[in-house]
Amino acid sequence: MQLPEKFIEKYQRLLGDEAPTFLASFDQPSQSGFRVNPLKAAPQATIDQAAGKVPYVPTGYYGGVDGRSLDHVTGAIYSQEPSAMYVGEVVDPQPGERVLDLCAAPGGKTTHLVAKMHDQGLLVANEIFRKRAKVLAENLERWGTTSTVVMNESPADLEEQFPQFFDRILVDAPCSGEGMFRKEPAGIEYWNPDYPAECANRQRKILASAMKMLKPGGILVYSTCTFAPEEDEQNLAWLLQNYPDLKTVPVKKYPGMDDGRPEWADNNPAIRDAVRLFPHHIKGEGHFIAKLQNGDLVSVEAAAPAKRHRNKKKRRQQRPSLDKQDQAEFTAVRDVLLPDYQPNRLVTFGDQLYALPKEMPADLAGMTILRPGLHLGTFKKNRFEPALAWALATDPAACSRVLELSHDQWRQYVHGDVVTIDSPKQNGWYFLACDGHTTGFGKLVGTTIKNFYPKGLRF
Repeated sequence: MQLPEKFIEKYQRLLGDEAPTFLASFDQPSQSGFRVNPLKAAPQATIDQAAGKVPYVPTGYYGGVDGRSLDHVTGAIYSQEPSAMYVGEVVDPQPGERVLDLCAAPGGKTTHLVAKMHDQGLLVANEIFRKRAKVLAENLERWGTTSTVVMNESPADLEEQFPQFFDRILVDAPCSGEGMFRKEPAGIEYWNPDYPAECANRQRKILASAMKMLKPGGILVYSTCTFAPEEDEQNLAWLLQNYPDLKTVPVKKYPGMDDGRPEWADNNPAIRDAVRLFPHHIKGEGHFIAKLQNGDLVSVEAAAPAKRHRNKKKRRQQRPSLDKQDQAEFTAVRDVLLPDYQPNRLVTFGDQLYALPKEMPADLAGMTILRPGLHLGTFKKNRFEPALAWALATDPAACSRVLELSHDQWRQYVHGDVVTIDSPKQNGWYFLACDGHTTGFGKLVGTTIKNFYPKGLRF
């Protein structure tokens, strides 16, 4: 790999005798991996093809993933580079907590947080760039989460919505990407000697917003996929200097993991509590992870409702409750498919129906939200049509009407074809499943399953 000369000189200076081994690692192949979704049926077909377990992630495996396999399409697995998996383990969110993933796209770490929380509580997944936020929403839909809200806001705007609101915040900051040069060589083209310092300045603004949203006693995890001390140790030092109530929490080090390096910042020994993952020491790419806890602040307003700013951008109009007709149409479908399902709070945006997580503030005005919770379906003329997201978030064992598809029938389904069954059953809506995974919805007429798999996802 052709690395920039200034990059080579920088790490020769920083790493000394270790530099040749470090630089040689860029000529080795990148390491692929995947995580298993513990909220869904075991994806045994993919696990059987794995090249071993990731030792520091209970749900992590080495190996590639077929993006068109049943396991991937139904969200039973998520393709993720092994070093990146350790971030979710360090955040370690607990069921019932309020958690913010501030720079969440494309969603690998977000899906990990969902799994660690057992999909209980509130997870706000935010991404400032609209196109990337849409990818984030799609990945979370496939993962099958009911507790996640996907937002498309700047950190500065978000801090006004959620003052001292979150128990845990992950800032997986946009960075110079040095740790991903093997995996994404195109990143080398953007690198210059000043780029890490430019990124560090942007990261500090994001961290300042995060601190305003963190509860007293809350946990902040700051991570990057770069080796640059400007973005790693020096930003950790900046946090400790500017927020006296913050204290580092030692990150558990597994074999091959390195301490943070105080000598690359202000020599604060607390920086050793952070962890560095170097590709010449561990089977993965480059990462830096620091964990901090916010001390008790003198404030009695932490749990107060956030004051909403009224953004003038055009929003989808929220209707806080359903009218009688909409309620009847939704209930008719719900009672047939999943009669025990009792959503916490229903809300409509245009003709789309969502179930909001319990911990999400009721007033959504002024927020740019792509997914305000679980997408249940669409109201059409005199009928309700259930959404794929609802199916992917549902255990087939809990459904009262399920049609089991063979693998060949599943391939027909995701291709958009009509599927036929051998023996007729009662007409109407059904969950469709294959190998224990819900795959979507179909409407049975005689022996024909009308296909409602979204056209944009067909292959």
